[in-house]
Amino acid sequence: MIVVSVPAGIHMVPLIHCLTRLGISQTQKRKMKRSGTIYINNAIASLMTPVSAGDHITVDFAANKPAIVPRPGPLSIVYEDDSLLIADKPAGMLVHPTVKLETGTLANAVLFYYQQQNLLYDFHPVTRLDKNTSGLVLIAKQANIHRLLNNPEKITKEYLAIAGGSVISESGIIDAPIQRHPDSIIQRIIHPDGQSAVTHFRVLQRFATATLVSLKLITGRTHQIRVHMAYIGHPLLGDDLYGGSEEKIDRQALHAAKLELLHPISGKAIQVSSSMPPDMQELLKLV
Repeated sequence: MIVVSVPAGIHMVPLIHCLTRLGISQTQKRKMKRSGTIYINNAIASLMTPVSAGDHITVDFAANKPAIVPRPGPLSIVYEDDSLLIADKPAGMLVHPTVKLETGTLANAVLFYYQQQNLLYDFHPVTRLDKNTSGLVLIAKQANIHRLLNNPEKITKEYLAIAGGSVISESGIIDAPIQRHPDSIIQRIIHPDGQSAVTHFRVLQRFATATLVSLKLITGRTHQIRVHMAYIGHPLLGDDLYGGSEEKIDRQALHAAKLELLHPISGKAIQVSSSMPPDMQELLKLV
């Protein structure tokens, strides 16, 4: 399913000549020609139908219905428009279903919300969080919007973390390549042959046995913050996979607190934030 609005500056131009500007990939173009039913302002149309700014275009691929089952679940929406949705995910929830867990995820909850609102959108997560990391997740409503945002440099992500011990430097850059542990499908390690990984950090507050840190990702590797903080000797509290103490919290103390991006269609700046969750606030009272 593709749902998109024609931006300003287009007037009575055949749809086929606007597809690239709308963020539609070559693969999607071929699918549209082969099996897509095109609607312009809810009326059946073709690739040669003229379109103008403000027209609403929907392409339905009959053989490409989403496999994710809509199911009710916790869903806190902090931003939404015709192209994007930003949700504040609780810890303990997967972003996307797996073979072993088909429901109870953010994807199920978002699709249920769309269903209840009679919205014909799909689930395309632009940013992802580990199951036990809380915070903001950016979701594109159509594949072409996801494609327009498929560049980490276009999105600024800031995290709050509670690290064990006293981080010596007030701020710094961790530049250490990451790859998968040879004996694990989950765990990551620092290795010279790994993918480039860069994290900026800044100390916000010091406590007797821990440090509250703000972190910005320059790259987006799996477990990047968790691996990098363990690498400099300060694993996140609660992070048993990378050596963090589980004494006072039962999940990694990591929260995606801010997202900044330029809207892929309008170009307007979007800035959203999420407060530190109660379990991390309580942890700060105990360290």
